[in-house]
Amino acid sequence: MRTNPATGAYSGYYRLVESYRNYEDRVCHRTILNAGYLDELTTDQLNLIQKILTSKVNNHGNPLFELPYTDDATVTHYVDKFYNRMVAEKRIDVLVGKVPSKSGRDIQAIDINSIRNKDVREIGAEWMSYQAIGQLQIAPFLGRQGWGDDDIKLAQSHIISRAVYPASELETTRWIKENSSVCEVTGYDIERVTKDRLYAISKKLYAEKEALEQHLSVRTNELFDIEDKIVLYDLTNTYFEGRKQNSQLAKYGRNKEKRNDVKLVVLALVVNPEGFIKYSSILEGNMADSKTLEGMIDNLRTKTSVSARKALVVIDAGIATEENLEMIRAKGYDYLCVSRSGLKDYHVGAGATTVTVTDNKKQKIDLCHVTSGRNTDYYLKVKSHAKALKERSMNGQFRSRFEAELQKIADSLTKKGGVKQEDKVHQRIGRAKQKYPSIGRYFDIETEVKEEVLTKRKRKGTEPVQEIKRTVTAIKWAVKEGVDINARSGVYFIRTCVEAISEQTVWQFYNTIREIEATFRVLKTDLDLRPIYHQKDESTMAHLHLGLLAYWVVNTVRHQLKTKGINSGWREIVRTMNTQKAVTTLAQNVHDEVIMIRRCSEPNQNVRNIYDALKYKYAPFVKRKSVVHKSELDDCQFIEQQHLRSG
Repeated sequence: MRTNPATGAYSGYYRLVESYRNYEDRVCHRTILNAGYLDELTTDQLNLIQKILTSKVNNHGNPLFELPYTDDATVTHYVDKFYNRMVAEKRIDVLVGKVPSKSGRDIQAIDINSIRNKDVREIGAEWMSYQAIGQLQIAPFLGRQGWGDDDIKLAQSHIISRAVYPASELETTRWIKENSSVCEVTGYDIERVTKDRLYAISKKLYAEKEALEQHLSVRTNELFDIEDKIVLYDLTNTYFEGRKQNSQLAKYGRNKEKRNDVKLVVLALVVNPEGFIKYSSILEGNMADSKTLEGMIDNLRTKTSVSARKALVVIDAGIATEENLEMIRAKGYDYLCVSRSGLKDYHVGAGATTVTVTDNKKQKIDLCHVTSGRNTDYYLKVKSHAKALKERSMNGQFRSRFEAELQKIADSLTKKGGVKQEDKVHQRIGRAKQKYPSIGRYFDIETEVKEEVLTKRKRKGTEPVQEIKRTVTAIKWAVKEGVDINARSGVYFIRTCVEAISEQTVWQFYNTIREIEATFRVLKTDLDLRPIYHQKDESTMAHLHLGLLAYWVVNTVRHQLKTKGINSGWREIVRTMNTQKAVTTLAQNVHDEVIMIRRCSEPNQNVRNIYDALKYKYAPFVKRKSVVHKSELDDCQFIEQQHLRSG
């Protein structure tokens, strides 16, 4: 209240004041405008002017927002007058007549102390795998099978999770909820992810195994222009943790991991030289390798994309029985394998010469075409200098151990209480030969036996009986005359029914089997397919099938990278890609609003190289922005107390 110099009356002098909270969270006021003496206005008019001005300032003068209604011309006059003065005197920030920036820049005035990052998650490997799934067209296939959108998104999320972070369903659920952006990539609601849903979707995917496998086989052939002229067949096994008492699948068998105390399941795969699976089968753990081939061959053409022309089936020696080779020919295929037994009676063909090549470790390999009287197949004698050196060393070690066993037997003959009976001594010799079969067959072993006639009475009152006691007094051993233990070191024979091909071609065809070995390594190591903890056979098969689907994603990525000279293993690729994150940034602007921006971090050069080699996009989204009032932000005491105290 003061004296109005124009009228001399004692009246109110008005100021337009803004209320705000300072950094100590105290309510303060600052004068925006000196309005002067307003004696001609009523209290209701003054309150209405204040409300309209507040609304206009909060909405930056935008007429699209509804303002408090009035038909009082005086009020409207003063509102326009005061608002224009505030704009002219730059007392407020408004977007009057602002033209959107052609560069797309969104400039905000924010409190830098309010900036923080939250919800940082890995996205690089997930986004790369999602784009590989897109190449494989798994989602459209499942859609044609009648799957709903939610199940398709969950299936994609689970396959990607298995490829990027192989773990149990419970651990996968925690990883998805706490570490990964996989649901952000696939669009599945992260709050709905549970271990039970992951178990269920695995079983539903396994129900589509035959059709899905055929789709993927055809799709990869079309995608990478593959003709399947060569297919590889092999088996591996993986073991269970647990007793598996009621399982029809888990059996004791020959464990390739030397775990003879656990039950096994056998995984049989047909793979092409590019590493893509043509057909798979899950078999009982005690299934012999040589007995599994016929069923796989029967399914090879009817359930995969192998053309009507002859394909070359490459198999390992353990499967290459004479019966299996005849069966392959009868089914209309050619075969190539390692001969199960070394040829003894063979001769070098007329005009044949030794060809020297190098393997993938740059080690010399000698190749020579030979013929055998057994059959008309093409045989290639392979001599590896590095393998020969290794086998000589092993033979020397086995020989010393074998002779040490024989020496123990000989020493026992001179000890009191030692084993001297002829039959028991021969049993010990037999066990030594069984332990070292590759060396024992080269030795002649002789024993000197002493006979004694003993008279014994079986029972009282019976006639005495004479028995002959045969006791070994000495044992001698030596390598058979004219035999060289190391004569065949580093030598093996490749056998094929294909005619008129060169030594180098046979060698190249045989080396494709390395690809199926690499497949098993990826499945067991990178995708953690062993051991299996599931107790029910249905869950076991779903688990293995999910691993195979993840392998399709892995090989789709790696196959393309190899063509660009990037030969990194899958774990290294995932580690590199996981340097790209998705992060939410929050900041408070001068209008007490919180700006939330979700975006992907810029990929580093190594990640860019992988994206470029795959011709994939760098990120699933550029930026997602939202603006809310500070009071509407759920979790936020946005300016933290330590920030406030630091000023």
